[in-house]
Amino acid sequence: MPPSPSRLLPLALALVTLGACHAIVPPNLRPPESPTNTVVIARKTLEGAAPCCGSFADLSYQDMLPWQPKRFELSKDSPVANLNGDRSYFLAFRLPQGAQVPYTIAFKSELNGRWLSASYLFAPTVVLLDDAFQPLHSEDISLCEYIGWTSETTGAFGKFKVMDDKARYLVVYSSAKQQQGQTYWEQSPTTFSAEAPVKMNSAGSFKIPHGPDGVLFVGMQNDTYKKAINNAVCSKAEQGNGVISTIRSVVTTDILGDDPEQKKNKSKEKGS
Repeated sequence: MPPSPSRLLPLALALVTLGACHAIVPPNLRPPESPTNTVVIARKTLEGAAPCCGSFADLSYQDMLPWQPKRFELSKDSPVANLNGDRSYFLAFRLPQGAQVPYTIAFKSELNGRWLSASYLFAPTVVLLDDAFQPLHSEDISLCEYIGWTSETTGAFGKFKVMDDKARYLVVYSSAKQQQGQTYWEQSPTTFSAEAPVKMNSAGSFKIPHGPDGVLFVGMQNDTYKKAINNAVCSKAEQGNGVISTIRSVVTTDILGDDPEQKKNKSKEKGS
């Protein structure tokens, strides 16, 4: 029995609507409607925040440095310090007294943003303090990209080695220089999940800008972080001369050795 006209009408309207739209694209596949520069907004938010502290002695050191990297989120709700003229969100730790120097502290910064082209990173600056809260050493941490099999092993990694046995406290913030810097990021399809496939591309690379906030993992280096740091990509690989040229160079060296006279005679033989 054929369907009644009253039942066909809603179906026809639905088909017309679908044809007018050409295709229904799920929200997670659509490009961003507004290319708002989120790092600019984050910087303005930091500029408008009232600092709680103006010296290292003013900070609270209740938290012990984790024995393995632990997740911390630095955001507009985090306290702000004005250290050496640098305004930044910060973390402050007591260093483990049982640790024998030298030991390594590992860092991992996660991309802050839904779209790779509009993301940024929190790049840390570390300051070691003695028992009187006086600086012993300060350093901007260089970050290098590593893409692992899971989100836990993917990010921008860095490390810092504690060498001074007088070190009692650690402050992590982001200097003005760090906040204006960039980290090399090799574009990869595994960089993001299916949340943003329209931005994925297996070729190309980015320089991710640094920003004032974001997710940062901090703690004593473990094997997972050591492996990631040792295999991380810090810059674009140097351009070679091609596989054929490399093979030819290796074969020539193996046959003639390093004797320039042999190479000269071999060249003459080719000419004759």
